[in-house]
Amino acid sequence: MQLVIGNKNYSSWSMRPWVLLTHFGIPFQEQMLYFDHFQPGSQFSASAAQHSPTARVPVLVEDDGFSTWDSLAIAERVADLFPQHPVWPREARARARARTLAATMHSGFGDLRRLCPMNIEADLRAVGERLLTEHPTLRADLQRLQALWEPELQARGGPWLMGAEFGAVDAYFAPVAMRVTRYGLPLGERCMAYVRALEAHAAVQAWVAGALAEQRFVPDDEPYRSAPGEAPR
Repeated sequence: MQLVIGNKNYSSWSMRPWVLLTHFGIPFQEQMLYFDHFQPGSQFSASAAQHSPTARVPVLVEDDGFSTWDSLAIAERVADLFPQHPVWPREARARARARTLAATMHSGFGDLRRLCPMNIEADLRAVGERLLTEHPTLRADLQRLQALWEPELQARGGPWLMGAEFGAVDAYFAPVAMRVTRYGLPLGERCMAYVRALEAHAAVQAWVAGALAEQRFVPDDEPYRSAPGEAPR
């Protein structure tokens, strides 16, 4: 199989299936499509359109050429292809809850994503402090995130949202952990312990190492800097 992804530094959607496949040791070839800009006619858009009608990443391409795009759909396809792995919990209600949490992130938290785009190599804590002051909607998204995580971590004992086994729902929130730490966003103690566990996960660390090695600055993905190494504004 091939997994078509964007820049590891910026592409939160690509991170999710990559971490999931890597965690379970499922073999795949990585195909990187580097971001340039997202206007019609960009090289990225032209390349991505060869793999899906959305011209976006990620895309999972199976050996016979069958493609699945959208990160949540990819997680479901991986679960179908590799039923021996607990991509979703085995127990029915836990599975439903894990899917609900992932879908809630997939369709919501617009201000967290818009105001705090993933940027793994940057220290944006000063920006985060300002954003929290200026944007009550960001604070509201963090409260909603806390309300999603806290009951599961408390009831199941962690370290992962569904208990002892890492699964698709945790891979889905891995980019959120990147945002929390890079922007210095506040969460309660139990939720911050979950963020630290995500950061320490081997597959997440492998993705982060790849992001730091890229050294590609994409202005369209940098709302707070205009040059590499510049102090965020």
